[in-house]
Order: sequence, then C-alpha cells, then structure tokens
Amino acid sequence: MGTITGYHAHVYFDEKTIEKARALCELVTSKFDLDMGRVHEKNVGPHPMWSCQLAFDKNKFGRVIPWLAMNRDGLVVFTHPISGDELSDHVEHALWMGAILELNVNIFK
Repeated sequence: MGTITGYHAHVYFDEKTIEKARALCELVTSKFDLDMGRVHEKNVGPHPMWSCQLAFDKNKFGRVIPWLAMNRDGLVVFTHPISGDELSDHVEHALWMGAILELNVNIFK
C-alpha cells in the first residue's frame, strides 16, 4: 500500500436533502478547517449520487471521521484515502457511513 497523504469524504444527497448536506459540509469545513468542493447536483466521477467533497490532511482523520459519524444526520458519507492508487483507494481502502452504494470504478481502469 502506498503512503496516505490525505483523505476525501464525500457527502451524498438528493434534491430532498441538499440543504441538510450543504449545512453539514459548511459546518465541518469551518470546524476543522477542511477544503470543501462544489455541491454537485449531478453524479460526478465514480459517485452514484449528488455529492460534495471534503478534503483533509491525514492528521485530521481522527477528529473529522468520528465527528461526521456522529453528526451526518442520516446522510451517506463515503471516505477514502489519497495514496496515488485511485482504484484501490475507492474500492479496497474505503469507509462507508450509512448505506454502501455501488461506485462507477470503470473510470479508474
């Protein structure tokens, strides 16, 4: 396994939960000084739902992930390391909070 340089947490939502997801992403971003990506109202990359990406340093994992677990309010959160091997990062080394959804990993092959 490669060296982990950081993590991405993807918060999934739909038209009914977009405002809840936006509020969660903005709150966790300000609380832990994370980088928040766009709130995508379409499927992007391998993600099977609308999503917002939260990027953070590996040293914040121990604070961010427990906080998301306790505050996700029913939203699905998909988290993966950044090691340089995108396929393995998204499939073999990923963490799910809530439902486990099928990713479109063909984009990595």
